[in-house]
Amino acid sequence: MFQDKIKTLPEISTLVERLRASGKKIVFTNGCFDLLHLGHVRYLEEARSLGNCLIVGLNSDDSVKKLKGPGRPLKSQEERAGLLAALEAVDYVVIFEEENPIAIISAIRPDVHVKGGDYRADSIPEYPCVRGYGGEVVIVPFLDGYSTSEFLKRVKRGSCGDPDNSQ
Repeated sequence: MFQDKIKTLPEISTLVERLRASGKKIVFTNGCFDLLHLGHVRYLEEARSLGNCLIVGLNSDDSVKKLKGPGRPLKSQEERAGLLAALEAVDYVVIFEEENPIAIISAIRPDVHVKGGDYRADSIPEYPCVRGYGGEVVIVPFLDGYSTSEFLKRVKRGSCGDPDNSQ
């Protein structure tokens, strides 16, 4: 069941030890994933293709509010975690309270840390942590036209259909 894929940090740390001992390559990414869309699905599939196990760090409701502002998140952390866990590409989900995932990354030391195309590897706060233990940071391009923030702007304009038709 997909709910079994949602783990605490101590649980995911234990799992990672076992996976690594069996030779698995661990991939980690993180985000708010407030409204799951096609861009997220493709991004997560691309991240998963970089190793044997994809762990998604999910910003808690409080950290989303700090990052995105009032009115966000649109869905609770439990609902967002469940939707992510239901995806085939996602092996595990762990919710974190901080605004960045450095604590999780320090605990599990993934082989690959993946970020979306709106970042430069050396500009993310977690870059020194990942590079410090010999991990790799990979930037995966975004699928143009898919963004929760842009979708919300289209809804306000009354044009929430095709992302390419956002007049």
